[in-house]
Amino acid sequence: MLQEFAPAKVNLFLDILSKRPDGYHDLGTLFQTINAGDTLMGELDLSGKISLRYNAPQEYPVESDLVYKAALLLQKTYEVKQGASFYLEKKMPLGAGLGGGSADAAAALRLLNKLWGLNVPAEDLEKLGAKLGADVPFLVQGGSAMAEGIGDKLSRIEPLKLPRGAALLVATPQCAVPTKAAYAGCVPSGSERWEAYKHSNYRDFWENLDFSGLMANAFNKFEESVLPQFPLIAQMEVDFLDCDAAFALMSGSGASVFGAFSSTSLAKEAVKKLGNTARYAVITDFFEGF
Repeated sequence: MLQEFAPAKVNLFLDILSKRPDGYHDLGTLFQTINAGDTLMGELDLSGKISLRYNAPQEYPVESDLVYKAALLLQKTYEVKQGASFYLEKKMPLGAGLGGGSADAAAALRLLNKLWGLNVPAEDLEKLGAKLGADVPFLVQGGSAMAEGIGDKLSRIEPLKLPRGAALLVATPQCAVPTKAAYAGCVPSGSERWEAYKHSNYRDFWENLDFSGLMANAFNKFEESVLPQFPLIAQMEVDFLDCDAAFALMSGSGASVFGAFSSTSLAKEAVKKLGNTARYAVITDFFEGF
C-alpha cells in the first residue's frame, strides 16, 4: 500500500483582479503549502474498480469526492485497466479556504502515477488537475507559487521559509463561507496592486516577518466582503493579534485564519485563547513541496 501526504494551502496574498465574460474571476495570489493536511493511502484493485473509505463519516457521497473523480479521470485519460482502493485519513475541515479537497485530489494523482506505473510528468498531472478544481494544479507539487487566472496559471518560485523558531497557526472558526457570499460585494481591484506585489520585497517579509511591511504583504481582498458578514472570522483575527501574532489573515474565501508567531509557545497560548471558538487549529510551518 502506498501513502501520500496531502498538504493544505494558504494564500499569503490574494486579490480579485477582474470579472471574466464566463462569470469567473481573474485572481492574483501567492500560494503556499503548509505542513498540515490529510493522508491518502491506496493499493491496486485488479478488478478495475475505484473505491474509497474514510477514517470518519463524511457529509457527501464518495462519488462526489475529488479523490474518486481524480482516479476516474487519470484512469480514463491513460486507459488504465487496473483500479485502486483508497483509504483517506481526513483531518482538514470543510469550507475552510485551505484547499483540503483539492489537496486530496492532487495526492490521488501523485499516488496513482506511482501505483499504476504511469510516470506522467508533474506538469501533465497539473493540466489534468485543472479539470478537477482551480487549486489542484498548484497542489500537485505544492511549495510556493504565484498564480493568476482562476488560480491555475502558475509561476513557481523558490520555496519560502519562515524565520527559524517561528510558528504558523492555522485555525478555522465555527462557521463556513459559501463562495457566493465571499464574492458578494467584492469589487475587482484591477491589476495595479497585484503587479506591485509581484515586484515587491515580499520574500523578505515572509522570511523575516518584517512588521513594517505587514499591510502591503499580508492581503486578502475577500476580507472586504467576508469579515462584515462573518463576525466570528473577524474576531478570530483580533484574537490572533491580541496574542502577538505578526499578522492575521483569512485564507482563500474563508473561513480559516492564519498567522505567524515568533515562537511555538506563543502560538500555543493563542490556541488556548481560541478554545472552542475554533473547530480546527494546528501549529505548523510552511511545506516546501514535492
